Order: sequence, then C-alpha cells, then structure tokens
Amino acid sequence: MSSITPRYDLLCIGNAIVDVLATVSAETLAELGAAPGSMTLIDAPTMARIEERIRIEQVAGGGSAANSAVVAARMGTKTAYLGKVAADKAGDDFTADMKAQGIAFPSSPLSGTENIPTARCIVLITPDGQRTMFTYLGACVEFTPQDVVADVVAESAITYLEGYLFDRPQAQEAFYQAARLAHEAGRKVALTLSDTFCIQRHHAAFRSFVAESVDILFANEGEILALYETEHLDEALKALSSDVALGVVTRGEKGAVVQAGETRHEVPTKPVKVVDTTGAGDAFAAGFLAGYSRKRSLVECATLGNEAAGHVITRLGGRPDAGFSLKA
Repeated sequence: MSSITPRYDLLCIGNAIVDVLATVSAETLAELGAAPGSMTLIDAPTMARIEERIRIEQVAGGGSAANSAVVAARMGTKTAYLGKVAADKAGDDFTADMKAQGIAFPSSPLSGTENIPTARCIVLITPDGQRTMFTYLGACVEFTPQDVVADVVAESAITYLEGYLFDRPQAQEAFYQAARLAHEAGRKVALTLSDTFCIQRHHAAFRSFVAESVDILFANEGEILALYETEHLDEALKALSSDVALGVVTRGEKGAVVQAGETRHEVPTKPVKVVDTTGAGDAFAAGFLAGYSRKRSLVECATLGNEAAGHVITRLGGRPDAGFSLKA
C-alpha cells in the first residue's frame, strides 16, 4: 500500500442506475416471462410496459457499486463513486442522492449523445423475498476510460469495480485503466463478479482481468463456480488462490468463505427473516471493505459483511434504513 494517506478509503465504480422497486405475485412475474431471480436487459418501450403493470413503491439511486458505496459511507468509510448518468432529471436525482449520502461523485454527465436517458432498474420482489430485475442500461454503459478520474483513483485506498459494468469494450478498457492507476499509486483493486450472466458473456475477459489486475475478488458461490468452470467449490477456491491475493465467496445463509493464499476462513452468519435479497452481495462487500480499510482481521471483515447484508435483506430495497448503525 502507498505510504501517502488516501483521501478516500473506498472508490466504487459501476453502473449508475435509478432503482424502481415493487412487490408482485409469482403469477405476475410469470406473465412477464421472467425466471425468478433473473436479470433481463430491456429497452425503453419494454420498461414503460412493465411499469404499467406494477405499483411502484420506491424510487432511489441504485446500481450495485452505488449500493456498496452507500453502505460503506453509512459505516463511516470515506467513499467516492464514479458512474455515468445523463443530463436529465433522473441523473440530477442520482447525483443529489449520492451527495446526500456523503459520497463524493465527481463524474460528468453524458453529453453530445441524444435520447439516451439515465439508466433504470425495475426490481420486482415476490413474497419469498426473491428479486427479479429488468434493467434498462441507458447512459450508464457509456462509461469510458475518459470517465476514470485519475486523481480520485490515486487518492483511494481501494478501488472497487462492479462486474455488471464489464460489458462493452470501452468499459473493459476503463477497468484496466483504473486498475493501472490504482496500482501505480500503491493502492488495491477489488472486483465483484456481480452475476453468472456477466461471466458467461465475457468469461475469457473476466479470467484475464482477475488474474492480471485484481487484488480482492468478491463472488457468490454460483459465480465463482462459473468463473472457474467447476461444480466443486473447493476446486474453485484453489484456483482462485492462484489468481488473487484475497478471495471472498458469499454462500447465503451459510455465511462466507475467505481465501487468502493457502489460508481459508469459513465465517458463519446469523439467520434473519428475509424480506428482499436485493443488494445483499453489495452490502456484504461494503461491510467487508469498510473493515478492511480499518485493518480489521479477515474474519472480522467477513463478519461485518455478513452483518451488513443481514440488515439489508430484512427490508425492501438494496440500502439500509435510517436505523442502520453498524460501524467498521
């Protein structure tokens, strides 16, 4: 790590999306043609049709890395965020939301491109707590290497990258640039794999980026198995240990596994009543990294991650409520 004290403990980079949440029946979900727990990319007309079928209950700034940034900031972590929004009302709302959370947001809005609004994610929650997402990507996928603010990366102890953004070639270039800038400054680079859908689309590219540029990798069990093309977690963890210095795999109610070289820690979690699993992985990564930035032990970091995730899944939406008081 750099001997220069960082301005930020954590910089999150990801898809800047406005979240739209609603509870629906399993029948309504089936009528929309989506498998429970899936994420489907949609266009603007489809977005409008879905919104006509639901009763919107909550609208907030969102996106995976943005959710992590909010949780980390609530835990007392000095946090910044980079992501692309449009110069529209939704983009203004997203910007205001980040600033209201105490998160630095130095990104410039999209300009010179017509008719590309700020992204939205329609999150439909069924009675079992499962979330199914319909995502209109809009402006957020226009993130390029030019959007990587060099001084912010250099001044952040950890740069945390969202796998959902790792889709277009220009975004992959931005990831490599952010990682290079971070490492040149003596900082750490973390990545979340986000979804097996992402891995399947860009498997070889993810493998290369993880091996070449990542210090800390976050994944759930399904994602890590997909990355290393195995059905056995032990095999995946062994492969992971050869690629990154630190791997963290969440396993839902089983807690988390932390792999640091040949050392493995299995960290259990406490059972809670699940209301909505939206943002569980985001909150876990935030809790873990908040602890890591405070030089807590790896077991303590995973425990903080479990506690943060456990709080988020007991309520609707991917962010903690006003009563959230967990500190790193």
